[in-house]
Formats: sequence, C-alpha cells, structure tokens
Amino acid sequence: MLPITKQLIIIIMGKFVITLQKNGEHMFNLKASNGQVILTSEGYASKAGCLNGIESVKKNAPLDERYDRKESKNGKPFFTLLAGNKQIIGKSELYESVAAREKGIESVKKNAPDAAVDNQTA
Repeated sequence: MLPITKQLIIIIMGKFVITLQKNGEHMFNLKASNGQVILTSEGYASKAGCLNGIESVKKNAPLDERYDRKESKNGKPFFTLLAGNKQIIGKSELYESVAAREKGIESVKKNAPDAAVDNQTA
C-alpha cells in the first residue's frame, strides 16, 4: 500500500461508445465516467459519419447556446445538442426535473470534449 503522501489518483473520463444497430446504421452513446448514458446520437449510414458526429459533439458540447432545453409531451424535461448549423447531434434521456436536466447538460459539457472513443463495431 502506498503511503498517504503518495496517493494514487486515477481520473476516469467519459467515453463515446459506437455500436452498429440492427438496421445497419452506426450510432454512439456518450457515457459519463460512472457509465451512465448522457447523450445519444441518431443513426448514421457509415462509421465515418458517426465519427464526424462525435467530433461535432466534442466541438459544440462546451457551448451553452448549443443546448436546446425542451419538454416532452408527458412534461419531462430533456435536451438536444445542436451543431453550428442547428442540426441535432445528440439527445438526452428524459429527466424528472429541470434541475436534473441541467446536471445532465453540465455532465455533457464536462465529459464530451476529452472523451475517448470506444468503437464496438470493429
């Protein structure tokens, strides 16, 4: 065991997980360091398109003005992340409160820019 003065600190960052859907489209989930999915993409026809989507999320995630805060038909808050051209590049889960949605946005801002890519289609 290490002495207290030499503690080992491990920082676990979020990651993008790329998967192949049954319809042949690629998609990604951004997972926080605790493994929770915090952002989900639409389907992409190619892996290259999916990778471009991830790069767009990394670029746009820190910008608060890129988040469109919404409410579902059943009254649950959620958000979408928009690219500079206003296209949706990711969508959140439904939250129980506006405060929880804001925490979700903060988690995307924190995790996305430096997240690793886990390509599970290879």
